[in-house]
Amino acid sequence: MNDWQKKSPLDWETYVDKLVKVVAVEKHEYEGWVLTVDPVSASIVLATFPENEKVMISFVMGHAVQEVEILQEGDSDVKQRLARIFAPEESQAYSPEELEERKNALKTWLETNHIPVGEQGELGRTLSVAGVLTIEPPYGPEQCSSSNEIILSRVQGLVRGYLDRQH
Repeated sequence: MNDWQKKSPLDWETYVDKLVKVVAVEKHEYEGWVLTVDPVSASIVLATFPENEKVMISFVMGHAVQEVEILQEGDSDVKQRLARIFAPEESQAYSPEELEERKNALKTWLETNHIPVGEQGELGRTLSVAGVLTIEPPYGPEQCSSSNEIILSRVQGLVRGYLDRQH
């Protein structure tokens, strides 16, 4: 077991959101922003942002790590960029006004298509379809919930089609 593998998860956490250089066996070197460290295998997940390309994710297996050097602290921009890597696009931050606009537009569209819809909850943020399905903010297919799988599937398809037309 190497020194890196002997560290605790709290030690590894101090590397998250930092630019590091990892020296691994056979003098392989890796550079990137630490997304996370697997607490079981001590493997490091690195993200790099090549110009004009999508983000690249690399894994350095814990048993191969020989040395980890912190090159730079991550600022708030870097931390946000790293946090968005695995966040679904639907979870982009929407202002309360944007959420209200999305809710009202979807509600109007559902009503136009003769689907009974209302608002529920303290702030009226949840849409209720025919009393058997709810749609939570930000009002996408993933936010639909119902115990009736047939209704769930159909309404998710409608919402997906509606959103596709919006883009």
